[in-house]
Amino acid sequence: MKKSLKGLALALAAMVFAVGSVPSAEAAQPRTAKSTKSAKVVKKAAVTPKAKRRVVIGAAAAAGVVATKASFGHQAGLNDTRDELALRSSAALVIDQDTREVLVQKNDTAVLPIASLTKLMTGLIISEAKLPMDEMITITQDDIDTEKGSSSRLAPGTRLSRAEAMHLALMSSENRAANALGRTYPGGLPAFVALMNGKARQLGMNHTTYVEPTGLSSRNQSSAHDLALLVAAASNDPMLREYSTSHGAQVAVGKRTLQYNNTNRLVKNPDWDIGLQKTGYISEAGQCLVMQAKVAGRKVIMVFLDSAGKLSRIADAERVRRWVETHKPTVTSEVTAVARGNV
Repeated sequence: MKKSLKGLALALAAMVFAVGSVPSAEAAQPRTAKSTKSAKVVKKAAVTPKAKRRVVIGAAAAAGVVATKASFGHQAGLNDTRDELALRSSAALVIDQDTREVLVQKNDTAVLPIASLTKLMTGLIISEAKLPMDEMITITQDDIDTEKGSSSRLAPGTRLSRAEAMHLALMSSENRAANALGRTYPGGLPAFVALMNGKARQLGMNHTTYVEPTGLSSRNQSSAHDLALLVAAASNDPMLREYSTSHGAQVAVGKRTLQYNNTNRLVKNPDWDIGLQKTGYISEAGQCLVMQAKVAGRKVIMVFLDSAGKLSRIADAERVRRWVETHKPTVTSEVTAVARGNV
Protein backbone atom coordinates (compact mmCIF):
# COMPACT_ATOMS: atom_id res chain seq x y z
CA MET A 1 0.00 0.00 0.00
CA LYS A 2 2.79 2.39 0.95
CA LYS A 3 4.62 1.60 -2.29
CA SER A 4 1.54 2.28 -4.42
CA LEU A 5 0.90 5.62 -2.66
CA LYS A 6 4.53 6.62 -3.13
CA GLY A 7 4.36 5.70 -6.81
CA LEU A 8 1.15 7.69 -7.24
CA ALA A 9 2.71 10.75 -5.59
CA LEU A 10 5.74 10.59 -7.88
CA ALA A 11 3.52 10.22 -10.93
CA LEU A 12 1.40 13.23 -9.93
CA ALA A 13 4.54 15.34 -9.31
CA ALA A 14 5.88 14.40 -12.71
CA MET A 15 2.55 15.29 -14.37
CA VAL A 16 2.46 18.73 -12.69
CA PHE A 17 6.01 19.46 -13.80
CA ALA A 18 5.31 18.26 -17.33
CA VAL A 19 2.28 20.55 -17.67
CA GLY A 20 4.26 23.55 -16.44
CA SER A 21 7.33 23.03 -18.60
CA VAL A 22 6.21 21.68 -21.98
CA PRO A 23 5.26 24.31 -24.59
CA SER A 24 1.60 24.21 -25.63
CA ALA A 25 2.47 23.35 -29.24
CA GLU A 26 4.22 20.22 -28.08
CA ALA A 27 1.47 19.38 -25.60
CA ALA A 28 -1.09 19.37 -28.44
CA GLN A 29 0.75 16.65 -30.36
CA PRO A 30 -0.68 13.08 -30.17
CA ARG A 31 1.13 10.70 -27.86
CA THR A 32 3.05 7.83 -29.45
CA ALA A 33 5.06 4.98 -28.01
CA LYS A 34 8.16 7.08 -28.63
CA SER A 35 6.74 10.17 -26.95
CA THR A 36 5.59 8.07 -23.97
CA LYS A 37 9.11 6.80 -23.56
CA SER A 38 10.43 10.37 -23.65
CA ALA A 39 7.86 11.34 -21.04
CA LYS A 40 9.21 8.69 -18.73
CA VAL A 41 12.65 10.27 -18.99
CA VAL A 42 11.17 13.64 -18.13
CA LYS A 43 9.45 12.16 -15.10
CA LYS A 44 12.76 10.93 -13.77
CA ALA A 45 14.39 14.30 -14.39
CA ALA A 46 11.52 16.10 -12.68
CA VAL A 47 12.68 15.07 -9.23
CA THR A 48 16.06 16.73 -9.86
CA PRO A 49 16.02 20.55 -9.51
CA LYS A 50 19.05 20.98 -11.75
CA ALA A 51 17.48 18.83 -14.46
CA LYS A 52 14.22 20.75 -14.07
CA ARG A 53 16.01 24.05 -14.73
CA ARG A 54 17.62 22.60 -17.86
CA VAL A 55 14.26 21.40 -19.20
CA VAL A 56 12.56 24.76 -18.57
CA ILE A 57 15.41 26.70 -20.18
CA GLY A 58 15.45 24.33 -23.12
CA ALA A 59 11.70 24.67 -23.59
CA ALA A 60 11.95 28.47 -23.46
CA ALA A 61 14.77 28.47 -26.00
CA ALA A 62 12.79 26.18 -28.31
CA ALA A 63 9.85 28.55 -28.09
CA GLY A 64 12.10 31.55 -28.86
CA VAL A 65 11.62 33.10 -25.43
CA VAL A 66 14.40 35.44 -24.24
CA ALA A 67 14.52 36.21 -20.52
CA THR A 68 14.94 40.00 -20.53
CA LYS A 69 13.58 42.66 -18.21
CA ALA A 70 11.01 44.80 -19.98
CA SER A 71 11.43 48.57 -19.74
CA PHE A 72 8.81 50.71 -18.03
CA GLY A 73 7.68 51.98 -21.43
CA HIS A 74 7.24 48.50 -22.83
CA GLN A 75 5.39 47.37 -19.72
CA ALA A 76 2.97 50.27 -20.24
CA GLY A 77 2.53 49.35 -23.91
CA LEU A 78 3.91 52.67 -25.16
CA ASN A 79 5.98 50.88 -27.78
CA ASP A 80 2.75 49.82 -29.51
CA THR A 81 1.88 53.44 -30.35
CA ARG A 82 2.02 54.03 -34.10
CA ASP A 83 3.45 57.19 -35.64
CA GLU A 84 4.07 58.61 -39.09
CA LEU A 85 7.78 57.78 -39.12
CA ALA A 86 7.46 54.30 -37.61
CA LEU A 87 9.86 55.21 -34.80
CA ARG A 88 11.15 52.40 -32.63
CA SER A 89 11.29 54.65 -29.56
CA SER A 90 8.32 54.45 -27.19
CA ALA A 91 8.37 58.22 -26.64
CA ALA A 92 9.80 60.98 -28.81
CA LEU A 93 9.66 64.70 -29.41
CA VAL A 94 11.31 66.68 -32.21
CA ILE A 95 10.98 70.46 -32.36
CA ASP A 96 12.39 73.43 -34.22
CA GLN A 97 14.31 75.20 -31.47
CA ASP A 98 13.81 78.68 -32.91
CA THR A 99 10.14 78.57 -33.91
CA ARG A 100 8.97 76.02 -31.32
CA GLU A 101 7.24 74.13 -34.09
CA VAL A 102 6.57 70.53 -33.14
CA LEU A 103 7.82 68.33 -35.95
CA VAL A 104 7.33 64.90 -34.43
CA GLN A 105 5.70 63.84 -31.18
CA LYS A 106 4.93 60.44 -29.71
CA ASN A 107 3.91 59.88 -26.09
CA ASP A 108 5.90 63.03 -25.33
CA THR A 109 4.32 63.58 -21.91
CA ALA A 110 4.84 60.01 -20.66
CA VAL A 111 7.09 60.01 -17.58
CA LEU A 112 9.80 57.36 -17.86
CA PRO A 113 13.23 56.51 -16.42
CA ILE A 114 15.88 58.49 -18.32
CA ALA A 115 19.11 56.66 -17.47
CA SER A 116 22.29 58.61 -18.29
CA LEU A 117 20.39 61.49 -19.88
CA THR A 118 20.53 62.53 -16.22
CA LYS A 119 24.17 63.51 -16.71
CA LEU A 120 23.12 66.45 -18.87
CA MET A 121 21.55 68.06 -15.81
CA THR A 122 24.58 67.04 -13.74
CA GLY A 123 26.82 68.86 -16.21
CA LEU A 124 24.57 71.92 -16.29
CA ILE A 125 24.65 72.29 -12.50
CA ILE A 126 28.45 71.98 -12.40
CA SER A 127 28.93 74.43 -15.25
CA GLU A 128 26.62 77.08 -13.81
CA ALA A 129 28.25 76.77 -10.35
CA LYS A 130 31.50 78.17 -11.80
CA LEU A 131 33.58 75.83 -9.65
CA PRO A 132 37.31 75.63 -10.45
CA MET A 133 37.47 73.09 -13.26
CA ASP A 134 41.18 72.44 -12.71
CA GLU A 135 40.58 71.35 -9.11
CA MET A 136 41.55 67.71 -8.59
CA ILE A 137 38.92 65.31 -7.26
CA THR A 138 39.43 61.74 -6.12
CA ILE A 139 37.31 58.71 -7.01
CA THR A 140 36.31 56.88 -3.81
CA GLN A 141 34.40 53.76 -2.77
CA ASP A 142 31.32 55.97 -2.54
CA ASP A 143 31.40 56.38 -6.33
CA ILE A 144 31.16 52.66 -7.05
CA ASP A 145 27.84 51.63 -8.57
CA THR A 146 25.88 49.48 -6.13
CA GLU A 147 22.63 50.03 -8.04
CA LYS A 148 23.43 48.13 -11.24
CA GLY A 149 26.96 46.86 -10.63
CA SER A 150 28.34 48.63 -13.70
CA SER A 151 32.08 48.59 -14.30
CA SER A 152 34.51 51.50 -14.56
CA ARG A 153 38.17 51.99 -15.32
CA LEU A 154 38.36 54.72 -12.68
CA ALA A 155 39.43 52.73 -9.64
CA PRO A 156 39.05 54.18 -6.13
CA GLY A 157 42.00 56.45 -5.50
CA THR A 158 42.08 57.75 -9.08
CA ARG A 159 42.64 61.50 -9.21
CA LEU A 160 41.44 63.64 -12.10
CA SER A 161 40.45 67.24 -12.58
CA ARG A 162 36.84 68.35 -12.35
CA ALA A 163 37.03 69.21 -16.06
CA GLU A 164 38.19 65.67 -16.91
CA ALA A 165 35.41 64.15 -14.81
CA MET A 166 32.87 66.37 -16.56
CA HIS A 167 34.28 65.44 -19.97
CA LEU A 168 34.09 61.71 -19.29
CA ALA A 169 30.60 61.94 -17.80
CA LEU A 170 29.15 63.75 -20.80
CA MET A 171 31.12 62.10 -23.61
CA SER A 172 31.55 58.53 -22.35
CA SER A 173 28.77 58.44 -19.73
CA GLU A 174 31.30 57.58 -17.01
CA ASN A 175 29.24 56.84 -13.90
CA ARG A 176 31.94 57.16 -11.26
CA ALA A 177 33.03 60.48 -12.74
CA ALA A 178 29.44 61.76 -12.66
CA ASN A 179 28.89 60.63 -9.09
CA ALA A 180 32.17 62.22 -7.99
CA LEU A 181 31.04 65.52 -9.52
CA GLY A 182 27.95 65.48 -7.32
CA ARG A 183 29.68 64.10 -4.24
CA THR A 184 32.41 66.75 -4.26
CA TYR A 185 29.97 69.61 -4.80
CA PRO A 186 29.73 71.99 -1.81
CA GLY A 187 27.18 70.39 0.52
CA GLY A 188 27.65 66.93 -0.98
CA LEU A 189 25.18 64.75 -2.87
CA PRO A 190 22.03 65.87 -1.00
CA ALA A 191 22.69 69.52 -1.86
CA PHE A 192 23.60 68.61 -5.44
CA VAL A 193 20.46 66.55 -6.07
CA ALA A 194 18.34 69.34 -4.57
CA LEU A 195 19.91 71.74 -7.06
CA MET A 196 19.17 69.34 -9.91
CA ASN A 197 15.49 69.26 -8.99
CA GLY A 198 15.43 73.00 -8.39
CA LYS A 199 16.88 73.63 -11.85
CA ALA A 200 14.31 71.30 -13.36
CA ARG A 201 11.49 73.35 -11.81
CA GLN A 202 13.17 76.57 -13.00
CA LEU A 203 13.24 75.27 -16.57
CA GLY A 204 9.60 74.23 -16.42
CA MET A 205 10.41 70.51 -16.19
CA ASN A 206 7.44 69.92 -13.91
CA HIS A 207 7.27 66.16 -14.41
CA THR A 208 10.95 65.44 -13.77
CA THR A 209 12.55 63.90 -10.70
CA TYR A 210 16.22 63.30 -9.88
CA VAL A 211 17.50 61.21 -6.98
CA GLU A 212 21.19 60.94 -7.96
CA PRO A 213 23.57 62.37 -10.60
CA THR A 214 24.38 59.33 -12.78
CA GLY A 215 21.06 57.96 -14.04
CA LEU A 216 21.68 54.46 -12.72
CA SER A 217 18.55 54.74 -10.59
CA SER A 218 15.24 54.14 -12.37
CA ARG A 219 13.76 56.77 -10.04
CA ASN A 220 15.43 59.45 -12.17
CA GLN A 221 12.44 60.12 -14.42
CA SER A 222 11.27 62.66 -16.97
CA SER A 223 9.27 63.05 -20.17
CA ALA A 224 10.33 63.82 -23.73
CA HIS A 225 8.65 67.21 -23.35
CA ASP A 226 10.63 68.07 -20.22
CA LEU A 227 13.90 66.83 -21.69
CA ALA A 228 13.44 69.08 -24.72
CA LEU A 229 13.47 72.00 -22.28
CA LEU A 230 16.70 70.72 -20.72
CA VAL A 231 18.37 70.24 -24.12
CA ALA A 232 17.38 73.76 -25.14
CA ALA A 233 18.99 75.21 -21.99
CA ALA A 234 22.08 73.00 -22.10
CA SER A 235 22.71 73.75 -25.78
CA ASN A 236 23.50 77.35 -24.81
CA ASP A 237 26.39 76.21 -22.59
CA PRO A 238 29.70 76.08 -24.53
CA MET A 239 31.29 73.59 -22.12
CA LEU A 240 28.42 71.14 -22.38
CA ARG A 241 28.40 71.45 -26.15
CA GLU A 242 32.13 70.81 -26.42
CA TYR A 243 32.35 67.92 -23.97
CA SER A 244 29.21 66.08 -25.09
CA THR A 245 30.16 66.12 -28.78
CA SER A 246 33.87 65.39 -28.36
CA HIS A 247 34.91 62.35 -30.38
CA GLY A 248 37.34 61.04 -27.78
CA ALA A 249 39.82 61.94 -25.08
CA GLN A 250 42.84 60.55 -23.29
CA VAL A 251 43.06 60.73 -19.52
CA ALA A 252 46.23 60.10 -17.54
CA VAL A 253 45.47 57.81 -14.61
CA GLY A 254 48.60 57.18 -12.56
CA LYS A 255 51.15 55.64 -14.91
CA ARG A 256 48.53 54.75 -17.50
CA THR A 257 46.83 56.77 -20.21
CA LEU A 258 43.23 55.74 -20.80
CA GLN A 259 41.42 56.30 -24.09
CA TYR A 260 37.73 57.21 -23.88
CA ASN A 261 35.32 57.58 -26.81
CA ASN A 262 31.90 59.06 -27.37
CA THR A 263 28.91 56.79 -26.75
CA ASN A 264 27.09 58.38 -29.71
CA ARG A 265 28.64 57.37 -33.01
CA LEU A 266 26.69 60.06 -34.88
CA VAL A 267 29.12 62.73 -33.64
CA LYS A 268 31.67 61.32 -36.11
CA ASN A 269 29.21 61.14 -38.98
CA PRO A 270 29.86 63.89 -41.56
CA ASP A 271 26.15 63.96 -42.42
CA TRP A 272 25.40 65.33 -38.97
CA ASP A 273 26.06 68.75 -37.42
CA ILE A 274 25.46 68.01 -33.73
CA GLY A 275 25.71 70.81 -31.20
CA LEU A 276 24.84 68.81 -28.07
CA GLN A 277 24.02 65.17 -27.33
CA LYS A 278 23.66 62.56 -24.61
CA THR A 279 22.89 58.87 -24.67
CA GLY A 280 21.51 56.68 -21.91
CA TYR A 281 20.62 53.12 -21.02
CA ILE A 282 19.41 51.04 -18.13
CA SER A 283 17.01 48.15 -18.55
CA GLU A 284 14.11 50.10 -17.02
CA ALA A 285 14.64 53.01 -19.44
CA GLY A 286 15.61 51.23 -22.64
CA GLN A 287 17.95 52.99 -25.05
CA CYS A 288 17.65 56.79 -24.89
CA LEU A 289 19.09 59.68 -26.90
CA VAL A 290 18.81 63.47 -26.88
CA MET A 291 20.42 65.80 -29.39
CA GLN A 292 20.47 69.35 -30.62
CA ALA A 293 21.55 69.41 -34.25
CA LYS A 294 21.38 71.59 -37.31
CA VAL A 295 19.30 69.94 -40.02
CA ALA A 296 18.50 71.63 -43.33
CA GLY A 297 19.50 74.95 -41.81
CA ARG A 298 17.21 74.51 -38.80
CA LYS A 299 18.24 74.02 -35.17
CA VAL A 300 16.36 70.90 -34.18
CA ILE A 301 15.98 69.32 -30.75
CA MET A 302 15.42 65.55 -30.73
CA VAL A 303 14.42 63.37 -27.79
CA PHE A 304 14.07 59.59 -28.07
CA LEU A 305 13.15 57.49 -25.02
CA ASP A 306 12.88 53.74 -24.54
CA SER A 307 14.11 52.62 -27.94
CA ALA A 308 14.50 48.92 -28.62
CA GLY A 309 18.29 49.08 -29.05
CA LYS A 310 21.35 51.20 -29.73
CA LEU A 311 20.86 50.89 -33.47
CA SER A 312 17.15 51.64 -33.16
CA ARG A 313 17.69 55.00 -31.48
CA ILE A 314 20.23 55.91 -34.14
CA ALA A 315 17.84 54.76 -36.87
CA ASP A 316 15.09 56.92 -35.34
CA ALA A 317 17.38 59.95 -35.45
CA GLU A 318 18.25 59.21 -39.08
CA ARG A 319 14.56 58.91 -39.99
CA VAL A 320 13.86 62.26 -38.38
CA ARG A 321 16.79 63.94 -40.11
CA ARG A 322 15.66 62.72 -43.53
CA TRP A 323 12.10 63.78 -42.78
CA VAL A 324 13.14 67.30 -41.72
CA GLU A 325 15.30 67.65 -44.83
CA THR A 326 12.28 67.02 -47.04
CA HIS A 327 9.70 69.11 -45.15
CA LYS A 328 9.68 72.88 -45.19
CA PRO A 329 8.97 74.87 -42.00
CA THR A 330 5.40 75.95 -41.33
CA VAL A 331 4.22 79.05 -39.55
CA THR A 332 0.78 78.05 -38.31
CA SER A 333 2.04 75.32 -35.97
CA GLU A 334 4.63 77.37 -34.09
CA VAL A 335 2.73 77.50 -30.82
CA THR A 336 1.81 73.89 -30.11
CA ALA A 337 2.31 71.35 -27.37
CA VAL A 338 5.80 72.61 -26.55
CA ALA A 339 4.36 76.03 -25.75
CA ARG A 340 3.52 74.50 -22.38
CA GLY A 341 7.16 75.11 -21.55
CA ASN A 342 9.61 77.77 -22.64
CA VAL A 343 11.80 75.97 -25.15
